Amino acid sequence: MSNDPLLQPFQLKHLTLRNRIVFTAHEPAYPEDGMPKGRYREYHVERAKGGVALTMTAGSASISRDSPPVFNNILAWKDEVVPYIREMTDAVHEHGAAVMIQLTHLGRRTRWDKGDWLPVLSPGHEREPAHRAFTKKMEDWDIERVIQDYADAAERMKAGGMDGVEFECYGHLMDQFVSPLTNELDAPWGGSLDNRMAFPLAVLKACRERVGEDFLLGMRYVADERLPGGTSPAEGIEVGQRFKASGMVDFLNIIRGHIETDAGLTDVIPIQGMPSAPHLACAAEVKKSVDIPIFHAARVPDVATARHAVASGAVDMIGMTRAHLTEPHLVRKIANKTEDRIRPCVGANYCLDRIYQGGLAFCIHNAASGREETLPHDIPEAESPKHVVIVGAGPAGLEAARVAGERGHKVTVFEAADQPGGQIRLTAQSPRKKEMIGIIDWRMGECAHLGVNFRFNTIADAEDITGENPDIVIIATGGLPFTEVLTEGNAHVISSWDILSGDVKPGSNVLVYDDAGDHAGLQAAEMIANSGAKVEIMTPDRSFAPEVMAMNLTPYMRAMQDKDVTFTVTWRLQSVHPEGNQLRAVIGTDYSAHTRENHYDQIVVNHGTRPLEDLYFDLKPLSVNLGALDHEELVAQQPQSVIRNPEGSFRLFRIGDAVASRNTHAAILDALRLMAVH
Repeated sequence: MSNDPLLQPFQLKHLTLRNRIVFTAHEPAYPEDGMPKGRYREYHVERAKGGVALTMTAGSASISRDSPPVFNNILAWKDEVVPYIREMTDAVHEHGAAVMIQLTHLGRRTRWDKGDWLPVLSPGHEREPAHRAFTKKMEDWDIERVIQDYADAAERMKAGGMDGVEFECYGHLMDQFVSPLTNELDAPWGGSLDNRMAFPLAVLKACRERVGEDFLLGMRYVADERLPGGTSPAEGIEVGQRFKASGMVDFLNIIRGHIETDAGLTDVIPIQGMPSAPHLACAAEVKKSVDIPIFHAARVPDVATARHAVASGAVDMIGMTRAHLTEPHLVRKIANKTEDRIRPCVGANYCLDRIYQGGLAFCIHNAASGREETLPHDIPEAESPKHVVIVGAGPAGLEAARVAGERGHKVTVFEAADQPGGQIRLTAQSPRKKEMIGIIDWRMGECAHLGVNFRFNTIADAEDITGENPDIVIIATGGLPFTEVLTEGNAHVISSWDILSGDVKPGSNVLVYDDAGDHAGLQAAEMIANSGAKVEIMTPDRSFAPEVMAMNLTPYMRAMQDKDVTFTVTWRLQSVHPEGNQLRAVIGTDYSAHTRENHYDQIVVNHGTRPLEDLYFDLKPLSVNLGALDHEELVAQQPQSVIRNPEGSFRLFRIGDAVASRNTHAAILDALRLMAVH
């Protein structure tokens, strides 16, 4: 038996959990037609294989027809969900993990124009800012019906083989009853804390009567709303004590904060540059005051933080949820004493930001997460070793090198710079984004373990590559900023990279013209604002920085809103003309022929990158496939069979920004799905 606190079993009522790490409930948005089919099942099965004690499925599975999903949630109100749940629970149990599901009625945290276009329900009329739906204040028959919907859904989950359910009582309908900020009902459902808690307790009673004592019921609830007039820390402990006193709750999962705005949600689920485990002390306070098993998760990105949470007695079960999205075999690596090889969560929050923008959850640097049906986490060895030559040591090139090394190939990487990283190294110059370098450091560590050969400070040409006698050549040279977007005056602007790298110092009155809408534009603007300059961020789009997404936007706004920064949308920079020591900008719009002029002393253009592709085209006529890809084979994870030049001596591929300006995840996905089968 290990003496590691994280690896100790925990007895939760009748259920023995094999260690202290839980994959807490979240909605990766993988359901198909509201059902947890193959993609959903394999995502959770992989974490069970990796050793997690409990995987909590379905961040907020919907229990009622008038709780329409806004994140492609599981529809727990449908009877047809049961066989899909059974298939998933059986598969998870096979690998030794327990499995539960989170159930909810979203209340006001949804929209009326989703699903069946039914009115949004809440115990008050006030809309939630994030989803903007004005609500119907619930009547008695609404309350009775929803309580029964909860019980029906819990019964379905038991029939599906779940070990238990967790109810969501933060930001959703249950919490809208408990919080004095959202409950406008009269007695018996509103007013005093007794009345405000009547709804969740009635739900628990109805569910317990339906599922019996041998089925676990937990409550993930707000112990401190952190809002004036909301649930206070003292009242939060009282709420926990009342759940315990009911005799119907088997564990509490502690939340601190509020989620009705992007900023509030980001504080509840902090991202990179924000403190680790900021709410652990709150969870510990509840544990001290309420004698019941305590779960907690909120930015616990590393094993040391998790170990401290358990060893200190702050919690009984610690959630490492985004960490498991990045590294599904985290527990196995702890047990095998290979913690140094755990792929680190870098807090980029690409996963959650995609969900809240209507996409599927994907990890910024583990492209196999969410694609378990087609892409491997454990890379299989190749039948015969090859020589793989890679040009470029950014995220795409390093992923290609890592995967090729795992396959057992001889790997040689050429890199023009004196160190790896590419655009990631540039991004990590920002103090708030320094964790991003973990994407590079982890791959360099893996490449060292696998014996990959690096040649830094080497600008490779076609002769250098062919001289290696490669079987496969991967061009991962990335791209360079493109700023020639004006009708006149392109020579008078600089790129966002010029600012981020420190090659150009910020001016005093600066226009950041950003029509790429990604992090580089806002990072440059933040650096300029921090220098004390006046900054205008302009975009021709109807909103600025759409690629940055909601939760990542929060730290940028906090960093800039107290400075001399303005945001201008729907205006397009047309031309730039020097006038003395100033630059005259002619600014137009896509909506009319109207133009206006303004003066700046520096203009920064953020317009993505253009590929560094010369070496690829030099090598193309020497390759077997002439650079061509069969997309059907690529997506189906089959080796590339294209032959366009039988006289060629190697297969040639290019990946990442060497193809087109995209993002880190796309670059890593390119590399993984090519090299995992070659």
